[in-house]
Amino acid sequence: MDGGVRVDLRGRQALVTGGARGLGASITRALAGAGASVLVADVRKELAREVCEELAQEGRDARFVELDVTDARAVAEVFRELERDGQAVDVLVNNAAVDVAKPIEHLTAEEVTRVVTTNLLGPMYLCLETYRRMVARGGGHIVNILSTASNRTWTEAGPYAAGKSGLRAFTHTLFKEAQRDCPGIGVTGVIAGGMETPFILERFPDADVSMLQSPDIVADTVLYALSVPAGSAVSELVVVPRKEPSWP
Repeated sequence: MDGGVRVDLRGRQALVTGGARGLGASITRALAGAGASVLVADVRKELAREVCEELAQEGRDARFVELDVTDARAVAEVFRELERDGQAVDVLVNNAAVDVAKPIEHLTAEEVTRVVTTNLLGPMYLCLETYRRMVARGGGHIVNILSTASNRTWTEAGPYAAGKSGLRAFTHTLFKEAQRDCPGIGVTGVIAGGMETPFILERFPDADVSMLQSPDIVADTVLYALSVPAGSAVSELVVVPRKEPSWP
């Protein structure tokens, strides 16, 4: 990240969902490296704690928050606890996502529900709790991690594409409302192409990694969104591998 975007996040607190591994861990490291205190929200307790310990050894500030984004009550409770502790979320990164790569005829209702709830409703729950508090404070930034599937889709990606395209629409709406409600709030959707992360490689172990990009590049794109001066706004960014087959 030494040659990446420079942004000073000292004195600001960020919350990253799915922050324990893959892209989420890269974003966590990037934010902590920029000086932010990072809340690593994940259901993978041990992996999340390992990331926090690694950053602590580097003198960075990160702590684990156990959170299932599909549980609206649990999301609300996390924010109530932060308020009781006199803390706020200045930067929210909705990164947590799951997928079930099956033809539609073989999908179960439970699989569809899990994918859409994690990838669409979960980020919406987080935004509901975060946005109203940012309006009250007069500032903040929300970054929703999207996918090329939010723009075009492929076979065996029905629930995933539905969730990500829905999140893209929600992000655009939130951007417009922030323009109206509070100029100090940034809202950015990051459309990320294929990355060399467990999210891809566990589902597609034979994937050609030369066609994938490093998650650190996408994390740097998140930093760029946070670095834009207050007089400007970045509603959406696209970062894909040079050989990305699913864009445009």
